[in-house]
Amino acid sequence: MGNQVRDAEQTKDDNVTAPDAASSLEMEHKRMDAGARFVLKSKGTWLHCGYHLTTSIVAPSILSLPYAFVRLGWAASVISLFLAAVVTFYNYNLICLVLEHHAKQGNRLLRFREMGTVILGPSWGRYYVGPIQVIVCLAAVIGTILLGGISLKAIYVVSKPEGTMKLYQFVIIFGCVVLLLAQIPSFHSLRHITLFSLVLCFAYSACSTGGSIHAGNSSLAPPKDYSIPGDTKNRIFGVFHAVAIIASTYGNGIIPEIQATLAPPVTGKMFKGLCICYTVIIVTFFSVAISGYWAFGNQSQQIIFGNFISELGQFLVPRWFIRMTNIFTLLQLIAVGAVYMQPSNEILETYLCDPNKGEYSLRNVIPRLVSRSLVVVAATTLAGMLPFFGDLSAVIGAIGFMPLDFVIPVIFYNITFKPSKKSFIFWLNIVIALVFSVFSLVGTVAAIRQVVLDAKNYKLFADI
Repeated sequence: MGNQVRDAEQTKDDNVTAPDAASSLEMEHKRMDAGARFVLKSKGTWLHCGYHLTTSIVAPSILSLPYAFVRLGWAASVISLFLAAVVTFYNYNLICLVLEHHAKQGNRLLRFREMGTVILGPSWGRYYVGPIQVIVCLAAVIGTILLGGISLKAIYVVSKPEGTMKLYQFVIIFGCVVLLLAQIPSFHSLRHITLFSLVLCFAYSACSTGGSIHAGNSSLAPPKDYSIPGDTKNRIFGVFHAVAIIASTYGNGIIPEIQATLAPPVTGKMFKGLCICYTVIIVTFFSVAISGYWAFGNQSQQIIFGNFISELGQFLVPRWFIRMTNIFTLLQLIAVGAVYMQPSNEILETYLCDPNKGEYSLRNVIPRLVSRSLVVVAATTLAGMLPFFGDLSAVIGAIGFMPLDFVIPVIFYNITFKPSKKSFIFWLNIVIALVFSVFSLVGTVAAIRQVVLDAKNYKLFADI
């Protein structure tokens, strides 16, 4: 399928009008803004892109996949996980092809909102694509800080069961760590951190899989029940809720910004990076999801590590194992938070910093320090207030990741390359856009409904 798409791109290149002089000058001006110069430095290789892509997708949100399986059952869950992998790989490749096409035309696009503006029009880029991306990225930062706090608390509870510290306190501690890493100046500067992150995602995924298998075989494990809970109404909403969680797990939302870190020429480099990323995805997503659901069935919690301690407080895996697993998770979460801060960092520096001054001049360092710190403080506050990680993932997936990663890419491709209405690619893209638009709308309702239901059991700054 990838070869068909690339062949279609080649046949259409000569038929697309190159941007006029005014448009070229406008885009050149955008390249010279502070956000592009200081945050989106185009110096990386395809390997670096592979590291960034893996960190942005293979994040600890995969630990909620067994929880999503609860709403779907075995067959539908595995099929949904596989289809989401195929569709997102296809869609991300389409975005890369569109970006490469514009780069060949002398109009390299560096941001998602730029793609929306050039392809769909100024209003779409300014009021739809741009805002949705910012919401998704900030929500991902909030979820990252929350999960970091949960992991810290897990280590604390294992080490000091009689301790009195609350979840929000651990969220604040982890938020302070993210605050420090948020000051790293550019996306390209994170390449060594995201490489380390790639290794870590293998580590905690292996721990999750091994721990689930060990716990599932333990005499203390709960009885395995794979029936879908709830009445007919709850089951229907549960399906869309689960699909939204899976969508958010595969979500990225920053493909153009990652591509922007590539040194020119960009042709073919992102595809290689995607191949690295999806190799890791196949290994980690399926092992964590299948082992967790096998071990705990419809008792799977929002974060599978929560199942490693029974409701009676009995440890189903060794204490040292829980500590080690959560440390791996914590370290990778720091990198994930730093990656998803990049779009907001770029926007803030575009408006607050001076591209004609040095990157480390006082004129640019102070706005960078203040603005990034305020973003992390706000995200940490919200993470402590709303400790519903699984439900938060579903809302993010339905409102943000599903439109950005499942719907918009195929629209971008069809508008850019104008494939024949008789071609397979054209109708495949139309079907993908329609199906996932429906899933996005219904999934949003289902996810918000679940938040409302769960909110009855929790309060602000709840200790869970």
